[in-house]
Amino acid sequence: MERPFPTVAVVGLGTMGAGVAVAVARSGRRVIGIEANEDSAARALARIEEATAHAVARERLTAGERTALLAQITVGHALEAAAGADLVIEEVPEQLELKREIFAELDRICPAATVLATGTTALSVTRIAAATARPERVLGLHFFNPVHTMKLVEVVRTVLTTPQVAEEAAAFARDLGKEPVAAGDRAGFVVNGLLFAYLNQAAAMYESRYATREDIDAAMRLGCGLPMGPLALLDLIGIDTARTVLEAMYEQSRDRLHAPAPILGQLVSAGLLGRKSGRGFYTYEAPGSSRAVDAATGPARPGTAGREVRSIGVCGSGTMATGIVEVFAKAGYQVLLAARSLEKAEKAKAQLAKSLDRSVSRGRLAAEQRDAALALVTPVGQYAELAGVDLVVEAVAEDLEVKRELFATLDKIVKPGAVLATTTSSLPVISCASATSRPQDVIGMHFFNPAPAMKLVEVVSTVLTAPDVTATVLELCAKVRKHPVECGDRAGFIVNALLFPYLNDAVRMLQEHYATVDDIDTAMKLGCGYPMGPFELLDVVGLDVSLTIEKVLHQEFREPGLAAAPLLEHLVAAGCLGRKTGRGFRDHARR
Repeated sequence: MERPFPTVAVVGLGTMGAGVAVAVARSGRRVIGIEANEDSAARALARIEEATAHAVARERLTAGERTALLAQITVGHALEAAAGADLVIEEVPEQLELKREIFAELDRICPAATVLATGTTALSVTRIAAATARPERVLGLHFFNPVHTMKLVEVVRTVLTTPQVAEEAAAFARDLGKEPVAAGDRAGFVVNGLLFAYLNQAAAMYESRYATREDIDAAMRLGCGLPMGPLALLDLIGIDTARTVLEAMYEQSRDRLHAPAPILGQLVSAGLLGRKSGRGFYTYEAPGSSRAVDAATGPARPGTAGREVRSIGVCGSGTMATGIVEVFAKAGYQVLLAARSLEKAEKAKAQLAKSLDRSVSRGRLAAEQRDAALALVTPVGQYAELAGVDLVVEAVAEDLEVKRELFATLDKIVKPGAVLATTTSSLPVISCASATSRPQDVIGMHFFNPAPAMKLVEVVSTVLTAPDVTATVLELCAKVRKHPVECGDRAGFIVNALLFPYLNDAVRMLQEHYATVDDIDTAMKLGCGYPMGPFELLDVVGLDVSLTIEKVLHQEFREPGLAAAPLLEHLVAAGCLGRKTGRGFRDHARR
């Protein structure tokens, strides 16, 4: 197949348009840059020259490559110049009527064979195409910013775009060194359709004062491995841009979860647009700066003094329980590992020993440290042995009745003043607390798996948790080198309340045949820098676990948009639970 589109016009040379022009010129194609007037054309050319000089300084380009690249680009202000292009890419501001006017003019100017592409992030490609007499040759080419580093391009087809045009556009993207994913014409396409609903819920969570902006951002970075927290990302994207995308999504879906959180409108009205204005959710050194000057740098929280903790009991013998025991023992705490029988407790300690041995073999732990940690762990087969500990962490099965029964037992055994913590990820902490006569001493301490590696702990206080109990757990987290985030006792806490609706949206997207498993996973990894795509993550977490959490969230918040996707329910009913059964959204048995 011949290289598609040897000459490309780019209409609108702002940050995105200039980046697209440089990427196209680097591929050896001729680029016709078009701006609104002579002054803006001169500024655009200067911007391209500055960006390419910066690339030379950073050794992404040689001086010779830069000279050759600039020779491929001409910049002017006459739209008629687009007549010489095989492909026109529009990158003007996100205003539907402006785009429609430009496309109507391009349709008049360009030969019938020319393909017209819009770079819109949220507007209807179909409505833009309708301004032309060639809608079959119109599509979306959604590049991501910064163009020189972001590999993803969403190739957006309307119901009228011919398959050949979409295939040529995908081949063009690949020839630029990009990874194209196919998307249909609906607000947000793949990436923004999944990303902005999540960002909107994070903004609403902050607006409700459920958690601080620092704790929300830290929770998603440390709990999910995301490159940025949602509120910092909103500041980077631009709060006005985010609100525009969400408005477009809500107009199509009428899903309340897409209706922009009121705080976004308030910030926009106040001119607080994020980094570009110098202030959004955070305040920055200057407009355009990336350095926030009012963000808390660590989890230190002055206030109430905590209780003394010298010895700890951990109830459970599974992976999470042994991981938590490892965390405390490596920090120098005496730990009683309590299971339903001494045999189970000793097996759990043997698993702990294997984990510590692996750390030694990988050079992460000295043999002496391993031996010292193991010496601090005592396996016990009766909960009665926990009578004298200062804090008990429950890490048994995620079943409310099982947990309530255990807390009732601990209430009778453990000394007065001891802290009782549950590691539940989705059940109400207050239900565990109400099984005791001391609900003021009960708190959530949600570790993430694997506990020794994951830095995050969600510290969940109920309406009855005493302030010194919260302080105790926050202090303990700091001593065992974990990053605590504080939140209230509602379904999902911070991480799961933001993560699982996003995963559920991805399942719905697949269920509606909008995009494939591979394209959705690729889009989120390349477009957002996520460590795993949503379907990879669902298969790792377990589809049954995910379904349970979705149901808990829906039951608590009663939002129709939080109802579990039927496809997820069907896969669980069929026993396709992900990696643990060999099949989920992918067939792992064949890999």
